[in-house]
Amino acid sequence: MADQASSSITVNANKASVMAVIADFESYPEWASMIRTVTVDETGPDGRAKQVSFVLDAGVLKDEYSLAYDWQGDDRVDWHLVKGKALKSQEGSYVLEDAGGGTLVTYRLAVDLTIPMLGMFKRKAEKVIIDTALKGLKKRVEG
Repeated sequence: MADQASSSITVNANKASVMAVIADFESYPEWASMIRTVTVDETGPDGRAKQVSFVLDAGVLKDEYSLAYDWQGDDRVDWHLVKGKALKSQEGSYVLEDAGGGTLVTYRLAVDLTIPMLGMFKRKAEKVIIDTALKGLKKRVEG
């Protein structure tokens, strides 16, 4: 698997509130600027999405892909790529920790593309995706 990029942000809300926004996939296009459409393909017994399909438009990278999710309460969610066109693999997670009156959210992401890309450009793209997602999540939760 490719190297993993990660970043963290503190959100002024409890873990359950943050995880509720993360789990609300249908609303992603409203706050995750690169996500155009989202479809929940399969739901688990806990009512949370088990497999989700996305249409991504990140300028130079456009793709349609599906991710499988593994929920661990309100503390963590992991995902991995099921299928994609431009994506060869994707593994990621949101890890939530109590931080005073808020929640420290850490987003980890490792992406591998079917098209060749220099490592430094791939890491930069991962960082932009992570930072955009964290800032959008914070704004959505605190909004």
